[in-house]
Amino acid sequence: MVVGLLTFDIHIPESGSLKSKRFVLKSLKDRAHNRFNVSIAEVGDNDLWQRSAMAAAVVANDSAHAHAVLENVISLVRGIHDVELLDYRIEML
Repeated sequence: MVVGLLTFDIHIPESGSLKSKRFVLKSLKDRAHNRFNVSIAEVGDNDLWQRSAMAAAVVANDSAHAHAVLENVISLVRGIHDVELLDYRIEML
């Protein structure tokens, strides 16, 4: 059993309040969970309107599959026009 962990930082340039930030993040989390069956949450920068630190985790039988799933999550984040991906890191635990 392998646990894949993805941590990433995003910028939400059009967010003008915590409410609008939550709307964008909820949409992102729902899409990632529904498409790739990952657990995803905001893990930092909770009080900033335009930034967020996020983490996604997946459990798989092998590290190649876990890595592929997390790369797909990064592709999803890059494809959202409201969000700018600043940095990311993938780890296998």
